[in-house]
Amino acid sequence: MKVLIIEDEQATARRLQKLLLETDPEIEVIAILESIEQAVGWLTKQGEPELIFMDINLSDGLSFGIFEEIEINCPVIFTTAYDQYAIQAFKVNSIDYL
Repeated sequence: MKVLIIEDEQATARRLQKLLLETDPEIEVIAILESIEQAVGWLTKQGEPELIFMDINLSDGLSFGIFEEIEINCPVIFTTAYDQYAIQAFKVNSIDYL
């Protein structure tokens, strides 16, 4: 499975990548992106992965800005410490909120 991680804290992104690979060695993390701008650019050029893990609070704003710029049809799992965005997350193709 090809997975994209959108997370601005490198330590958190590396930890998530490690957990994913421990869970299933067949998972391929194809990129780790840190911002809305990077994510929009990457997704526009590369297309969608099979699954996205996405933090809410990125270096240049809330990740919901990505959905305002481009359409995302693949499943998204939000990974965040903020619980107040759960309802909004499920309105943008989210399948889980951790």
